[in-house]
Amino acid sequence: MKSSTRQYFQFAHHHILLLTLVYFSGRVLDAHAVPKQRPFNNTIPAILVFGDSTVDPGNNDYINRVFKGNFPPYGRDFANHAATGRFTNGRLPSDYIILYMGIKDYIPPYLNQSLSIEELITGVSFASAGTGYDPLTPTLSNVVSLQKQLEYFQEYRERLEGAIGKEETGDLIKRSIFLLSAGTNDFALNYFTEQLRRLSFSASNYEKFVLQHFKGFIQGLLSQGATKIAVVGLPPMGCLPVIITSNTIPLTGRQCVERINSVARDYNTLLQSEMRHLQSTQLNKETKIYYADIYGPLQDMIQNHQRYGFEVVSRACCGTGLVEASFMCNAKTPVCPDASKYIFWDAIHPTDRAYYLIFQAFRPLIDFIIKDSTS
Repeated sequence: MKSSTRQYFQFAHHHILLLTLVYFSGRVLDAHAVPKQRPFNNTIPAILVFGDSTVDPGNNDYINRVFKGNFPPYGRDFANHAATGRFTNGRLPSDYIILYMGIKDYIPPYLNQSLSIEELITGVSFASAGTGYDPLTPTLSNVVSLQKQLEYFQEYRERLEGAIGKEETGDLIKRSIFLLSAGTNDFALNYFTEQLRRLSFSASNYEKFVLQHFKGFIQGLLSQGATKIAVVGLPPMGCLPVIITSNTIPLTGRQCVERINSVARDYNTLLQSEMRHLQSTQLNKETKIYYADIYGPLQDMIQNHQRYGFEVVSRACCGTGLVEASFMCNAKTPVCPDASKYIFWDAIHPTDRAYYLIFQAFRPLIDFIIKDSTS
């Protein structure tokens, strides 16, 4: 490989991964495809969201950081073609969930200081693209840590108490769904890219290290009154186009990187075990912790893409589809004419059609949580 080409891929691998590694969004569908009525007489008043770019609707727009998606072609298929800071061409899975539940059309970013009390009451996202459970991960890209997100949630609670009272706020939090989606950046951005953690941990030991921080975060939510927490596992990280690019020998073909996918599967097994343990130790029997499997649905889309109508699997819609994301996927970057044929929008994040299918895979769990909360 020529020196200039090698330098380009080194730059792309380092800086693209420093953009946030996490995915999925769905295609803007009509109102009949995503019903706005509340299923099963839904009594859940709000969704409160934490994590990374999987569920960041634009919080990074409000911090002075490079990891943003608030410019074209991001948001090309969103309402009014607006680039809101979502790292996809349309909605995030969390947007589809809250729309399906009949609460509102989208989940807004908490750091938007213009949000009304009414908007705050029905749910916000504290998520920040590029973050992770490992405290080192958000420092690599200087984004909002999960600990800081927890602090923002405490601030959010105080704002609600000032507006609707302490008792009503406590009841709102008790009845709301807490959605947590993080972890990919800890491995793809941190462990497999930077050397510091690899010098101290084997992959299996790093999984346990990350889970210790996950446990601490869940305990923080529980201490603030959360009783319904849905946790999204890791996706098949080895299938992200940027991961394939940085781990593929030229001319050998673009395939998912199995050794990285195997880490995701191992972590998800440990995560579910830790969640069962956390559940078993809760004195409050109303507290429920739910696992949301993302690995299986996304892997099935990749392996059986023709069944879902996808034509392109290992490249993204934006640019070459090999490395572009965030500032490298911009208004001057060529994009594919029909993103619905692609699983990935940029080299890290899925298209909104893929996100919609992820939401559909989550629907049985959403329905179960809603019914569980009324039983």
